Amino acid sequence: MEIAYQGEHLFPGSLGQFFIVLAFGSALFSLISYYFATTETAADADNSWLRLGRIGYWLNTVSIIGMGVCLFYILYHHYFEYHYAWSYTSKSLPVYYLISGFWNGQEGGFLLWMFWGAILGNVLIWKAKTWEKPVMAVMALSQAILGTMILGLQIGSAHIGSSPFLLLRDAMGEAPIFKSANYLEFIKDGRGMNASLQNYWMIIHPPVLFLGVASLVVPFAYAVAGLWQRRFKEWVAPAIPYGLFACMILGTGIIMGSFWAYESLNFDGFWAWDPVENASIFPWLVMVASVHVLIVFKNSGHSYFTAAFLTLLTFVLEWYSSFLARSGVLGETSVHAFTDLGLFWQLVIAMAIFFAIMVYLLVSRWKEMPITKKDEDTYSREFWMFVGAVFLCLSCLQLVVVTSLPVWNLIFGTKWAPPTDSVKQYNVFQGSFAVVIALLTGVTQFLKYKKTDIGRFFITTGVYLIFAALVSALAIYATGLYKLSFVFWLVMFASLYSVFANGKILSDAIKGKFKLAGSAVSHIGFGMLLVGALIAAGTKKVVSINEQGEEHIAESYKEENPKENLLLYLNQPIKMGEYMVTFKGDTIEGAQHLFNIDYQRIKDGKVTEEFRLRPNVIQSQGGMSSSPDTKHYLFRDMYTHITMTNVIKADAKEEEADHDHAEGDADDKNYDAPVAHEVAVGDTIPYRDGIIVLKSLNKGVKMKDIPLSDKDIAVGAQLEVTTQGKTYKTEPVYLIKGRNVFDFGKKLEEIGLKLRFSKIVPDKGKVEIMVYQQPESKKKFIVMKAVEFPYINFLWAGTIIMVIGFFMSILRRNKELKPALAEARSQKPKVKK
Repeated sequence: MEIAYQGEHLFPGSLGQFFIVLAFGSALFSLISYYFATTETAADADNSWLRLGRIGYWLNTVSIIGMGVCLFYILYHHYFEYHYAWSYTSKSLPVYYLISGFWNGQEGGFLLWMFWGAILGNVLIWKAKTWEKPVMAVMALSQAILGTMILGLQIGSAHIGSSPFLLLRDAMGEAPIFKSANYLEFIKDGRGMNASLQNYWMIIHPPVLFLGVASLVVPFAYAVAGLWQRRFKEWVAPAIPYGLFACMILGTGIIMGSFWAYESLNFDGFWAWDPVENASIFPWLVMVASVHVLIVFKNSGHSYFTAAFLTLLTFVLEWYSSFLARSGVLGETSVHAFTDLGLFWQLVIAMAIFFAIMVYLLVSRWKEMPITKKDEDTYSREFWMFVGAVFLCLSCLQLVVVTSLPVWNLIFGTKWAPPTDSVKQYNVFQGSFAVVIALLTGVTQFLKYKKTDIGRFFITTGVYLIFAALVSALAIYATGLYKLSFVFWLVMFASLYSVFANGKILSDAIKGKFKLAGSAVSHIGFGMLLVGALIAAGTKKVVSINEQGEEHIAESYKEENPKENLLLYLNQPIKMGEYMVTFKGDTIEGAQHLFNIDYQRIKDGKVTEEFRLRPNVIQSQGGMSSSPDTKHYLFRDMYTHITMTNVIKADAKEEEADHDHAEGDADDKNYDAPVAHEVAVGDTIPYRDGIIVLKSLNKGVKMKDIPLSDKDIAVGAQLEVTTQGKTYKTEPVYLIKGRNVFDFGKKLEEIGLKLRFSKIVPDKGKVEIMVYQQPESKKKFIVMKAVEFPYINFLWAGTIIMVIGFFMSILRRNKELKPALAEARSQKPKVKK
């Protein structure tokens, strides 16, 4: 008998699922319509197929927006009967993190990809003009394939897509809880969001990244359209601005991801050569190469096949990158990979479809392509831009080969393991490629298309090479890079050369050759990015040097060097380089367990700077993971994270526990054996970590919740405790009520001390104070690692400058495109029957 479940909100999920089916169907309808609009002859053309294609795409756009509204409605109202809402959100999350819950799971990521694809498609309907029909056919194909990823249909044994509107009871199958019609009464909250994702970068990084991912389809669509319609040369000019846009946005998204990793993960840096991180950069490297070769062809007529091949390959690589991240194949080698949602073969088929389109068009149109027989001049710009594109592709190839080891093992049944020191291997290989690429970004700026004044070229290039060599020698010595291998010296030299050479071109552009400004600015930004990355990663300095002799490392951080991890007890300052650091306690805020660490910079006995860092610790069954906190300076960063702690709080209310305890407290076992001291007012009691002074006796003390009569005696011992340069005041109480004697001790948890006023000795004019000290092993402590990253702002500033350069180049190429569009409007496309 079917169970009539109570309290479920099924309408938003049903409506959302309807929009998913409608989005897929409308994309398929648009694809078919645009295909027939493209292939119909001019004589038969009445634009009816074109209108139907537009209607289908607009309906797809509306459906995607409808999906998004339904999903947010579910997340916002905490409808945990839906698996997606239960898996990735909780009631404690603020609204802005609920928004980021959209893309927390795979289904939301595909929805975001589809949304940007819809926006870009509508831009193309408006702007593509004579290219609309074939280009939009490809866009609609992309939307239809993406739509299958979230369909969530079960046809026989075949599972097609994973829906974000899947009910929790359907996702968990035969779990006993779902045998109750009122199961929702037992689900009080969702599992919540991974604490490392609760960062403002995760609100803005995925939308930017997915816009970059989605934009890769546009130059792909233009290349397909050009080859399909045999308009071999015409597609290049309109594809270049979209290629530049993809480079700009995807590159920005990747760097945002690095910044998120730097601020939220314990990489000790901004890039850990994680396999999914590597996969994200595959299409960007090839897209940058593609744009440069497209520009070469546009200006010289050379390298047509390479331009078309790289433009098509970029989008195929994007699907391969998605396969690596989403199929589960990298699940054991990457902290970023999604688990498999049963989409393995769907992702393979999607990639195969676009790969097949690429191969078919390149092979079938091979003999018709405008391939020049004449070789490029060695001293021409197009020759060295082509060489630069080759090295970008080689850089990508090395990343693909090593990152794909789990794929090779899966296909061939092998057990190849990644390199023992993969980071070192990546750095050496990619550093070598960076040297060549950075040099070429400078050299090519002094060359001209087709023909160059060789004498002037060598003089100008030689001057800037010598200047860059001198400056890089100073920089290498000043920053300590001389301790690294020779490859990294060359990276510094090549990067500075690129900055100086392109600075010369930028100065010329300001004087009147403004069309050169975009490339110069982007190359300057790239050079600065390399300089910042090289210095920050190569000369980072661990400042938390352990000189205490005690070594503590958690199991999850067993690869850490204990000598680089500092032990801090609660409220006990420790000198760390030029800082005095103090662990001031911990705070639970939502899902975050924050540890408060105060930094003081002391010079000539005076505090010249104070700040607090609050790294976050996530405790789990598999151990602990830590999210760092960073103090940003203009020329350096102080980066801090926790590698071990004995502070575990299951409930935030522990912090509000009452500190008043009567004699015989059960928690006395948490302290060493007490020591009794008979003292008079003004006397001092020494103890292990400081001194205790009896300042006065308070005969008028009031007892909370205990009424006192005139015959009762209550006396408070007003004590002042001084330890580690700080003073604490407390007042244990001695009470005689009726014929009974009580004492109420006071605990100073921050310093691991408990004090009791245990006796009055009237004949001596003294009182007895019992001192309980917490053993060192019971005191709260953290083990922290602090790393200084010098000049890392060059990396972030270089990124911004590079993006500005891309934007300037887009404006230039769009301006150049207007005459080409005007000419294209006057021509009819040549369609071969």
